[in-house]
Amino acid sequence: MNTLGRTLLATTALGTATLAYAAGIERRRWTLREATVPVLAPGSSPLRVLHLSDLHMMPGQKSKQRWVAALDELEPDLVVNTGDNLAHKQAVPAVVRALGPLLNRPGVFVFGSNDYYAPRPKNPARYLMPSAKTRRVHGIPLPWKDLRAAMVERGWLDLTHARRRFEVNGLEVFAAGLDDPHLKRDRFEEISGQVPDVPLRLGVTHSPEPRVLDPFAAEGYDLVLAGHTHGGQLRIPGYGAIVTNCELDRSRARGVSRWGSHMWLNVSAGLGTSPYAPVRFACPPEASLLTLVPRPVDAGQDVSDAKRDTRFGVGGNVR
Repeated sequence: MNTLGRTLLATTALGTATLAYAAGIERRRWTLREATVPVLAPGSSPLRVLHLSDLHMMPGQKSKQRWVAALDELEPDLVVNTGDNLAHKQAVPAVVRALGPLLNRPGVFVFGSNDYYAPRPKNPARYLMPSAKTRRVHGIPLPWKDLRAAMVERGWLDLTHARRRFEVNGLEVFAAGLDDPHLKRDRFEEISGQVPDVPLRLGVTHSPEPRVLDPFAAEGYDLVLAGHTHGGQLRIPGYGAIVTNCELDRSRARGVSRWGSHMWLNVSAGLGTSPYAPVRFACPPEASLLTLVPRPVDAGQDVSDAKRDTRFGVGGNVR
């Protein structure tokens, strides 16, 4: 075999091995990302927030369900779910099983496009195109109302175009959320207005579009939680996310970053994938455990003040 032949053979073998790893191993390598974020009013007690996003649950994904349910052992003070829970019309019971004990804790949520509509087969190359250049075609409607009812009945607050004020572990929280900007269902004017002076002012959205992050920052929110990007889903070591599937820049595709002079942003890389693109590379599925602490008296801190991207696996068997 000549040099060219050996090179082609090696390249093919490497590509096959990479695809097998991305589809068979990494997309089930459940991971917890931890970060400490200085967003609370001075003098506040720390608050542990579990951020879940993009489960894209199928009925038979038992490993994912067990792993998410086990996150209750972290004893979070507040659970925030930023949408895209469903990937199948019969997946509501699976999502409820996964959230299981977490539904007994204080929680808030908004929905994403894949709570409203099922995914559809598409050309994988479209994933690498800018989102503005792709035509969105909806799948069949999903039973998001059933999922909403299950969450609300257990005490979680629906933040879809809503402003809510509540107490967690003795800490007063003001939270507001939007319907999915990816579907252009967001109407910030419905939650716009004076934000109360409480220890934590929290914004929640599925897709972290700059057009909604800017008004959250302008109105004085301390922290916004979002998902949708899958962390890029396919990342190149040393380069990062290839795309974000929204207008957010690639450097913020996952983890904690600053947005403006006051507000912080956490983007979850999420726990699932579309069933029609079941691969992840250099971007394992994740949940985020954020320890919120008081911000320094000097408001001029930079992004290094947030301890971010600390990750470790939490047990769960591959189904």
